[in-house]
Amino acid sequence: MTQETLSVAVIGAGMAGRTHADGWRQANTVFASELPRLRLATIADAYLPFAQAAARDYGYEKATDNWKDIVDDPDIDIVSIVVGNKLHREMAEALVKAGKHVLCEKPLTDNLEDAKAMAEFGATDKVVTGLGYCYRRNPGLAKIAEMVQSGQLGEITHFDARYWCDYGCDPNTPIAWRYKGPMGSGALGDVGSHLVDAAEFVCGPLKSIAGAQLSTVIKKRPPALEGVAGGRGASSQAEATETVENDDVATCTLKFENGIIGTFSVSRVAFNSPNSMQITVNGTKGMVSFDMARAGEIMVDDQSAPAGLGGPRRVLVNPEFPYFKGGSSMDFGGVGVTQIQQFVYQAHAFLEQVAGVKDGLPPTPDFNYGYRSMRILDTIAKCAANGGAEMEIK
Repeated sequence: MTQETLSVAVIGAGMAGRTHADGWRQANTVFASELPRLRLATIADAYLPFAQAAARDYGYEKATDNWKDIVDDPDIDIVSIVVGNKLHREMAEALVKAGKHVLCEKPLTDNLEDAKAMAEFGATDKVVTGLGYCYRRNPGLAKIAEMVQSGQLGEITHFDARYWCDYGCDPNTPIAWRYKGPMGSGALGDVGSHLVDAAEFVCGPLKSIAGAQLSTVIKKRPPALEGVAGGRGASSQAEATETVENDDVATCTLKFENGIIGTFSVSRVAFNSPNSMQITVNGTKGMVSFDMARAGEIMVDDQSAPAGLGGPRRVLVNPEFPYFKGGSSMDFGGVGVTQIQQFVYQAHAFLEQVAGVKDGLPPTPDFNYGYRSMRILDTIAKCAANGGAEMEIK
């Protein structure tokens, strides 16, 4: 394996942007593979103090308030895009044309027209493009996918998933880009995109959507505050004059190509639920569940217990789980994992793709996969707009 040095940059220095920056910083510290060294080059953010703070905190050489500086820098090889969804297409297209590998945060964008265009220009074999569906890198969730696909749970009878957050629960939280855009681009596009990916990762391709409902609970918010990324964690006493354009809550039922039925709900206004992603899979021979709040374990129930002693039992993630062995400097049961490590594993996997490694981690989903995910989200929104009538995913 070549030991050349590749340079990486991050566009966006909010919460997720900082996590990408940290992920790249640690990408070469896991799984003991001989990958190219990384030069941490530039952080860009329209609000320069954010860029400067992230560059300082994570050891990047430069900060800028103009993302085009990264496009124009011939020494930068890999770029993470971690900004508002509607900005993804312009940035990604410019970066791909400049010959840079692009890891874009999910969802791919905020509309199908741009998503299709991104899938088309991202199909080039000259650069690698990928989407930030990091939950599939969680050892617990990846183990559940293994259990389902190996038949360990028997015939799957039901899949249930929810992703509830409280970042929009306070009506005094100021308006931000997350609250703008069409119905389906709110909680559904933000956290629902992760849940759709998890559903297909665990149970296979989705076929249709039924019974969808979208709701905007808080219809007005105070104006945006300078220096507050995404409006998260802030409260304003200003009058609520800004209209919320998209969904706070979304629910639906899912039908998979293999006949499995699923239930699905997302919210950004769930009281005191900072980051509650929960998945349960039931089968004829067992049950397994995952809760992001307890990311270092899964709950399992199967036919192995003596009569009368069955029931869910806690299983700690351990070296028999995907991603765990070699995924940290302390890779033994009881150490646990966090959401932050998912970004590290994601960066490592993307770097393997750029370096041409054929037998490394599972590859990062590409822009075409992101376009399909957008079509699923669009089907959920259209199902809701049509009174919940079942709709095939096109």
